[in-house]
Amino acid sequence: MYGLFRFRALHWQLLLVSAEFVLLVASVYAAVVLRYLGNVDTQVAFSAALHWRGLLVAAVLIVSMAALGLYEVYLRAGWIGRLSRQGVAFMLGGIALTVLYYVVPPTYLGRGVLGIALMVGYFVLALWRIAFLGFVDADLFKRRVVMFGAGERAAEVSHRMRRKTDQRGFKVLGYVPVGADPVSIPAPLLLHPDRNLYEWATRLGVDEIVVGPDDRRGTLPVDALLECKQRGMAVTELTEFFEREAGRIKMDLTNPSWLIFSDGFYSSPIRRTIKRAFDVTVAALVLLVAWPVMLLTAMAIRLESGRGAPVLYRQERVGENGRLFSLIKFRSMGTDAERDGVARWASKNDSRVTRVGHFIRNARLDELPQLWNVLCGDMSIIGPRPERPQFVDDFNTRIRYYRLRHCVKPGLTGWAQLRYPYGASLEDAEQKLNFDLFYVKNHNLVFDLAILVQTVEVVLFGRGAR
Repeated sequence: MYGLFRFRALHWQLLLVSAEFVLLVASVYAAVVLRYLGNVDTQVAFSAALHWRGLLVAAVLIVSMAALGLYEVYLRAGWIGRLSRQGVAFMLGGIALTVLYYVVPPTYLGRGVLGIALMVGYFVLALWRIAFLGFVDADLFKRRVVMFGAGERAAEVSHRMRRKTDQRGFKVLGYVPVGADPVSIPAPLLLHPDRNLYEWATRLGVDEIVVGPDDRRGTLPVDALLECKQRGMAVTELTEFFEREAGRIKMDLTNPSWLIFSDGFYSSPIRRTIKRAFDVTVAALVLLVAWPVMLLTAMAIRLESGRGAPVLYRQERVGENGRLFSLIKFRSMGTDAERDGVARWASKNDSRVTRVGHFIRNARLDELPQLWNVLCGDMSIIGPRPERPQFVDDFNTRIRYYRLRHCVKPGLTGWAQLRYPYGASLEDAEQKLNFDLFYVKNHNLVFDLAILVQTVEVVLFGRGAR
């Protein structure tokens, strides 16, 4: 295990990235051999001149695959979906390398060698992933977990984390009834420990005990659990377990004391300075690259709507600490979309969306003017999406802890956008809050970079657009 984003990530991810990096570098050298087959002198000379170029190719392709979600623990896709994503990643990586060769000539590798390296790398990684993911999914290599509790709280694990991808890092051996809690787990999954909890857990090969009874007052064997912890067995609270394994904070399992005493929910002055520098740098770079697309988008809106119709759309949103600001977007709806002044969610196949608006929403081009909000300091690149005051007032009264999401600046994209589709209801807002608070609690520069890279997948596949 390693702590990358202040929460434990599966160590197989690090192994997967490292192994694939080595395989991609090897693919570059194999491409040289194939390109100059039969000419040993040229092979040796070319291989000796590669130096860091092979590392560059591998690094760009790794980033491209990360952007397509191929290193995501929770990726739910069949083999056709995975191979398609890998193909798109290699295509994007090839384009990026070609552009880089023109911008920085010393990095030039050769079109023939690059093309062969991409083909070899694609097939080698596809075969490697088939073998590796089969290896990872074997129960033998998972953490063996016992749930201490068999009530409604503990049952959330079996209800919310039932897919194989959800349990890639652990295997639940069973559930131990605690106290007078009503049992919500099927009888075959129930366990009944011996008098000595540690010895019983050792016989079962337990790696971790997760404590999650409905009512723990006077019902937990505190001394026995403390012995397990002292002798090297992990003892984890259910809320922390969910946060670590599911990448979200389950608000219905959370109590105020856990929020108060848990790590996170604090942003130091150094962290705020780094985040602001990150925001300004990324916003400036994206504007530098995207301004031609923004110009074409503005022209398309003007051509469709005619003279006098606004190209940009300003809307009041709630920012950090509840402060209101004016969010800027390309207009994607008719000018009379809310002529009665009532705020409404966008719906699927919304009749208010124009033809150009439909395209720029799916491509996320309507969000590009918000880069100005980032430069002005109203927003960040990464953070919870800003909501309208009318919705926020309603959510604050109906959703527990909703105000906590406003302790950081809202963002152009965020963890909830990667993990949950477009939200258009109170229930959606509750579900997205689980992911937003996970980000608020655990955000750092590495986490921001990971979200930024994976946002490419959202843009390419149009997930969540409406």
